[in-house]
Amino acid sequence: MPENGTINEGTTRTPGTTGSTGTTGTTGGAGSMGSTGSTGSSLGTTGSTGTGTATALSQTAKEYGQKVSDAATQAKDYVSDKLSVAGDKIKELQNADLGEIAENAKEYARQKPGQALLISAAVGMVLGLIIRGRR
Repeated sequence: MPENGTINEGTTRTPGTTGSTGTTGTTGGAGSMGSTGSTGSSLGTTGSTGTGTATALSQTAKEYGQKVSDAATQAKDYVSDKLSVAGDKIKELQNADLGEIAENAKEYARQKPGQALLISAAVGMVLGLIIRGRR
């Protein structure tokens, strides 16, 4: 009979070897020696590895977060620039005389008839799709 009073026939125990992979009480019943201690030591190793991995993941997440933030700032600046250009063009069109706009369009069509024809076709298709979609 073992020293702690339990009957373990055919089981030989060495303190500190059972449960070294992190499992406790795999064999031996109530008197298994060393299972708690070896679990503690394997948790310490796993804990430090987990902490290192968590730190690395945290750093990677911060780097990607910074990249996303930079990209968002660039996109915001780009859109702001384009909106200001579009706003300026709209103001020019509001202040312009319709006769002057028509004359500019005629002059453009004389200088570049192919582009004027393609632009007219594209505008016609878009207007047709818009009108057709409302029915």
